[in-house]
Amino acid sequence: MLVSAKEMLTKAKAGHYAVGQFNINNLEWTKAILQTAQELNSPVILGVSEGAGKYMCGFKTVTNMVKAMIDELGITVPVALHLDHGSYEGCYKCIEAGFSSIMFDGSHYPIEENVAKTKELVAVCEEKGLSLEAEVGSIGGEEDGVVGMGECADPNECKMIADLGVTMLAAGIGNIHGKYPENWQGLSFETLAAVSEKVGEMPLVLHGGTGIPEDMIKKAISLGVSKINVNTECQLAFAAATRAYVEAGKDLSGKGFDPRKLLAPGVEAIKATVKEKMELFGSVGKA
Repeated sequence: MLVSAKEMLTKAKAGHYAVGQFNINNLEWTKAILQTAQELNSPVILGVSEGAGKYMCGFKTVTNMVKAMIDELGITVPVALHLDHGSYEGCYKCIEAGFSSIMFDGSHYPIEENVAKTKELVAVCEEKGLSLEAEVGSIGGEEDGVVGMGECADPNECKMIADLGVTMLAAGIGNIHGKYPENWQGLSFETLAAVSEKVGEMPLVLHGGTGIPEDMIKKAISLGVSKINVNTECQLAFAAATRAYVEAGKDLSGKGFDPRKLLAPGVEAIKATVKEKMELFGSVGKA
């Protein structure tokens, strides 16, 4: 059963840990993440970008796959199916398709328009019992065509959005999507602390979780981050394990070309990555 992310994030905020959002791209990704969450008794958020949703034949296909997999695998931990960096139109498509959580990324709009659209979506999500994530400032880098320069959020604008009644808030604090460059300046904890002070008990979201040093992750959680997004790291782990399998010629031995065998090393690599992150975030045993 899919659930809103509200309860799991409220508990995470109070317990000073974070729930991981792990993006899914296909059946293997979804299965690996769900099985790991169940094994570790951890709540989990499955993130779906609009591009990934299109790749998987549409949001309804994704919803039906996830619901069926939860049932068939006997998953009992809390699972939220969450639109990642959703457009205004994409949010309504995912609401209609049965997602349990939505992110509206209005960070590229003037703050007044971001507020107006977010306020509208708050009302819709409250009526349907869905959680809603909003964004202020921008996440650097590019993800599914969404490009951000990595501007730090204005704490006062964060409060304007938080006061609308959103479930969680993504605030740009120097984080980026994809691999972090060697000259990356690190997270702006000064900004994070100021935002946290302004929004009070609102759970904060850290995008671009791949490559951020462990000490920074832990400090971010101590300053109010309750949800951390990971995507690139799973992709890199999957690619490396699959490459090793092929380069070793295992796909040419017996029935090693069978997709179930060919993809198995990558799936195990995803599981290992998700486990490592859940342990770091502190969500193990918190379902």
